[in-house]
Amino acid sequence: VGSVPLPNNSETSVLALKARTLAGMASKTSSTNKPKRIAHAPSLQSTTLKRPVIPTEFGAKVPTNIRQRYLNIFIDECLKFCSSAQEAFDKALSEEKVAYERSTSRNIYLNVAVNTLKKLRSLAPNSPSRSALYRRLKEYLLTEDQLKENGYPMPHPEKAGRAIVFTAEEKKTTDSSCRICCRCGTEYMVSASGNCIRKEECLHHWGRLRKQKVPGGWETHYSCCSGAVGSPGCQVAKQHVQDGRKESLDGFVKTFEKLPATDGYPGIFALDCEMCYTKQGLELTRITVINSDLKVVYDTFVKPDNKVVDYNTRFSGVTEEDLANTSITLRDVQAVLLNMFSADTILIGHSLESDLFALKFIHCTVVDTSVVFPHRLGMPYKRALRTLMADYLKRIIQDNVEGHDSSEDARACMELMIWKIKEDAKVKR
Repeated sequence: VGSVPLPNNSETSVLALKARTLAGMASKTSSTNKPKRIAHAPSLQSTTLKRPVIPTEFGAKVPTNIRQRYLNIFIDECLKFCSSAQEAFDKALSEEKVAYERSTSRNIYLNVAVNTLKKLRSLAPNSPSRSALYRRLKEYLLTEDQLKENGYPMPHPEKAGRAIVFTAEEKKTTDSSCRICCRCGTEYMVSASGNCIRKEECLHHWGRLRKQKVPGGWETHYSCCSGAVGSPGCQVAKQHVQDGRKESLDGFVKTFEKLPATDGYPGIFALDCEMCYTKQGLELTRITVINSDLKVVYDTFVKPDNKVVDYNTRFSGVTEEDLANTSITLRDVQAVLLNMFSADTILIGHSLESDLFALKFIHCTVVDTSVVFPHRLGMPYKRALRTLMADYLKRIIQDNVEGHDSSEDARACMELMIWKIKEDAKVKR
């Protein structure tokens, strides 16, 4: 599962794929280079190493429990700027030992310890180191149960290259030639090749249903036109479309274990994908990956495997012209990502399962901002990324009429998690 199918066994084919993959990485400077849109330090309580303990002394000048409490606080601060947990432990032990040796009584120890704590906090950078950030983000990783509950693609236990989904199946028809439009809910017929048999416009609401408090109760309406539930759609599309991603569970690849990096840092990335509707459903049209420094490390348009029936530009920002000259395929993208990520790499995204389905990519080391910042009503409700940025970072994103920008959304997810780590650290102090 961890490998990408390559063209037939010829060195020429392999070299051709490599060339196309490199072209995809380079394309961010040309094919995806659009005007940039500017959107209008924590402690670690857990580690794989056992924390040091102050030995109990008979007749000690400072009670052991007080020394232990300050040692733990020193460790929390040292973890913010030390490159490893062991280094943080050694630094904290050294500082606590000095504080103890300089003290002749409990009260003097408390004063010295407070000054030591101030000194350590002044050493901590505003932004955590890569290794420190990785350790802290591990606290927010989705558990296996959360991955299943949120509908993430999981590896099939028997069939290599196939994914399984544990959430309840969506509404389907018994007729293999019948589809249900994911925008308006209308049933429509398709040929064996997936083309609509009858030309029929799709009248739908492109906005979300939102609840609004009114005198005497609550009202639910669409965000696009304020229409009530059941009202005629406000948008007309040329034809009906389907999602289709969860019906096509073959062709998946899975990240695999790699030798640990010399600095012990497996990587942290945020990613976001854009998709269009083809005759077989939603397919990938653009992917952007950013690192923990908010720098774009991979950004390319992607050619869908099937005929495009709706470029979904309102949401994706991708147009027909954007895809006209790209030759990068989904398999090329998978090859790049498998090289870039390992099974231990932390991937951050908002409802990231949607992106992983588009990528046909299985990865279980995930931080999902839609789970870290849950909806007050709980599942299956989720807060929009735009709402999270406005509520917590006081910034407006996705404010362009030309559609979303995958780099903007990926950066927003990374910034939200860095903010979250710092805020949670304040509570732990």
